Amino acid sequence: MAVRAQFEGSNEIGVFAKLTNSYCLTALGGSENFYSIFESEVGEVVPVIHCTVAGTRVIGRLTAGNRHGLLLPNTTTDQEMQHIRNALPDAVKVQRVEERLSALGNVIACNDHVALVHPDLDRETEEIIMDTLNVEVFRQTVANHVLVGSYCALSNNGGLVHPHTSIQDQDELSSLLQIPLVAGTVNYGSDVVGGGMVVNDWAAFCGLDTTSTEISVIESIFKLQDRKPMSIMEEMRDPLLDYMA
Repeated sequence: MAVRAQFEGSNEIGVFAKLTNSYCLTALGGSENFYSIFESEVGEVVPVIHCTVAGTRVIGRLTAGNRHGLLLPNTTTDQEMQHIRNALPDAVKVQRVEERLSALGNVIACNDHVALVHPDLDRETEEIIMDTLNVEVFRQTVANHVLVGSYCALSNNGGLVHPHTSIQDQDELSSLLQIPLVAGTVNYGSDVVGGGMVVNDWAAFCGLDTTSTEISVIESIFKLQDRKPMSIMEEMRDPLLDYMA
């Protein structure tokens, strides 16, 4: 299900948190309530990690990741990286990236299989994304915006994209990602979808201003109504066990 939350008065949940199927990062701050909302919703299944990146709290915009890995900007300190690495599951790869476009969360949108990236991203960065996150990479725009991470939110079940994304673009992106997409908004009409929410295969968090209509669109496209985290973890674990066997 989709849950409304705020970070110290801000509805930009995707700026202050990063949620995947194997971990959740939340910004350090005076708002203990923000952390506890994530802890109560997903804490039984994945670790919820309190952290900063490059001394800031905008961790959702600076990092990119999925259940396979986490990419951090090169401004991340050694202590921050060590803290995050220690708290993450062992199977998750952590990699610092030397990239001019250092707000990685703004320029990379991904699920566990595919990543959409800013058209001007370095070739080396593209290689690192493929290796660390174990995804196919496509250079794309969303509604003619190059900040793909800001203007869409993806899970393995579906995606929400900028409200001005044409039907043709939606179809093209949907065939690349192999998931259904819908154009929509969060936080009472905000088109910065990636900044306004975070989502994984069984939970979504968006700002307090998000309307019930927006919530129902989110729950529908991400197929959240009947998703149970434990059953999803079983689905993910079964192929892994087969592979190891």
